[in-house]
Amino acid sequence: MEISVDEPVRPEPGMTISVRTRHDVVITDPERFLAAARRAYRQAHPETSASEAEQAVADVYDAVHAFLDRDGRLGPPQPFPSVGRGAPRPGERAPNHPDGMSPAGEITRIVLGDPKPLQDHGCLLPEDPFALPPTPGE
Repeated sequence: MEISVDEPVRPEPGMTISVRTRHDVVITDPERFLAAARRAYRQAHPETSASEAEQAVADVYDAVHAFLDRDGRLGPPQPFPSVGRGAPRPGERAPNHPDGMSPAGEITRIVLGDPKPLQDHGCLLPEDPFALPPTPGE
């Protein structure tokens, strides 16, 4: 399926729509980061004690999952562009966030016409599930 960004794209039967997002943060305070993640975990599991949350959120991966489970994203939405014009300068960090994270960029790309959606790979995902499909003629 050939897609042109110069013309409106109408939905078609069988069209695959894929959203690829990259969301970067830089940890500025590891203790605040873990504490915020444990609070997020406890909000999702109110029956959990502080001690149980500490065991459940023991590392960066656990912390990221706690934020994603609660918020659907890593860190709060930013009121300013995260990259490019109007965004903080490269290397500039926000050290005093209560969650111990400094936003470091977010981009989203909509990809139409990927020849094989993730579901069609079954349990054998492609080597790089975020790779863009080849453009027609490549």
